[in-house]
Amino acid sequence: MTETGPIPALDLQAEYRAIRAEIEPAVMGVLASGRYVGGPEVEQLETGFAAFCGAAHGVAVSSGTDALRFALMAAGLQPGDEVVTSPFTFIGTTEAITQAGGRPVFADIDPATFTLDPGRAAAAVTARTRALLPVHLYGQTADMAALSALAAERGLLVIEDACQAHGASQDGRRAGSLGIAAAFSFYPTKNLGGCGEGGLVTTDSPAVADRVRRLRDHGQSAKYVHAEEGYNGRLDSIQCAILRVKLAHLEAWNRRRQALAARYHEALAAAEGRGWLLRPVVRRGNGHVYHQYAVRVVARGAAGGRDRVRAALQAEGIETGIHYPVPLHRQPCYAGMGLGEGSFPESERAAREVLTLPLHPHLTEAQVERVAAALARELARL
Repeated sequence: MTETGPIPALDLQAEYRAIRAEIEPAVMGVLASGRYVGGPEVEQLETGFAAFCGAAHGVAVSSGTDALRFALMAAGLQPGDEVVTSPFTFIGTTEAITQAGGRPVFADIDPATFTLDPGRAAAAVTARTRALLPVHLYGQTADMAALSALAAERGLLVIEDACQAHGASQDGRRAGSLGIAAAFSFYPTKNLGGCGEGGLVTTDSPAVADRVRRLRDHGQSAKYVHAEEGYNGRLDSIQCAILRVKLAHLEAWNRRRQALAARYHEALAAAEGRGWLLRPVVRRGNGHVYHQYAVRVVARGAAGGRDRVRAALQAEGIETGIHYPVPLHRQPCYAGMGLGEGSFPESERAAREVLTLPLHPHLTEAQVERVAAALARELARL
């Protein structure tokens, strides 16, 4: 049967329908318990997700941004410390740095993988640099071997922004176990997403975990004993119950994403061969979990080609995304950094060319074929 009808970039309703029989009793159990903040659902999510990542400790918090901010603070970031990161990411990465008292310093990306380039990161390190904050973008880890070596050589911390990398791996080790701490988001669109906001910090350090626990709970070391000023950054029990149900499905969902990505890869090979686009590149040793299937629309250099292709696909009922259209160094809120066009050319080029295609565990092979055929057809018209 020919695939017709709209194809959304993400289908959270399909996900809910698939596990409704598990989700609803979990939620009702929390409601019946009266334990809405803290308690066993939170603790079991923390333990289960940390084990999934291969980390010793997990601390659930209210968002991925809080996870990044608390991880930086707990790892020892001091006011004015520099943190080297990518400009090609969501602004939560740099918000966390500045709100933790640090100063973001950008280094350009590897154009093949869209992740922080270790050589450019090394060039950005100064005497004031305290940490590296690589972003595992689209479901693939940054080059952690090279970045960890750089950190060891320069005496730097490594904090993973793993908000898009639930289950991603490098050389057999999962994201969340590759730095002193890592931050995950449970925003609904993620590979492991809740029914609202949420996040979690993983770490092997008991001291880091303990401080994140204080920071999320108004700095309390005991009931009404505040060792420091903290934040209201807790994750509620209902979200944790939902996430525990979904965690049991995560590996299967990630395998489905990988299988669909392989179908895209095969279906788009001819378009890449004609010079119309570039398919995702997976670094050797990496396990990519395809939070996004991100292609580059190059179309032999046709100006504005990506946006024209996207509009044409939308007219056919195919929803796509742009992650991200404006690099952080060109955002109005960072104008004071004085970083004009051309400062980070690879990030700027990616912002002009990247198009993310529909990809989620409930997408069908027929839908993948339809998207790929429509994309190739529109590219040929540029």
